[in-house]
Amino acid sequence: MKTPIESMLLVLFASFLGSFGAVFLKWGAGRMSLNLKSMLLNWRLAAGVALYLISTVFYLMALKHGELSILFPMVSLGYVWTLLWARLFFGEPFTGRKLGGLALIFAGLIVLNLGRS
Repeated sequence: MKTPIESMLLVLFASFLGSFGAVFLKWGAGRMSLNLKSMLLNWRLAAGVALYLISTVFYLMALKHGELSILFPMVSLGYVWTLLWARLFFGEPFTGRKLGGLALIFAGLIVLNLGRS
C-alpha cells in the first residue's frame, strides 16, 4: 500500500492545526486559576482543545488511505510549527538543541520517505 500525497497533506494540515492548539492551551493556562468554573469559562483553553480535536479528525481521514508507518512520524511536524509559534507569540528563544531536534525530525522524515519507493 502506497501512501497518497493527499494523506500526507492531511497530516501536514492536522499538525499545523494541532500546533495552534498548543498555543491556545498555553494562553489559556496563563489565565487559569485552579477552580473548575475558571477552566470551563476559559475560551482559550476551549479553543486549544477544539483545535486538537479538529486536527485529530484530519489525521484520521489521512489514516484511512495511508500507511501508519509513514503518516504517524509526520505528526512530529507539529513540533516544528510549535517551535515557530513559541518564538513568534511568546518570545521563546531558538537554541542549538531545539534546532538540532528540528534537524533530526526532518532527517527522519526524509529517510522514511526515501523508503517509500
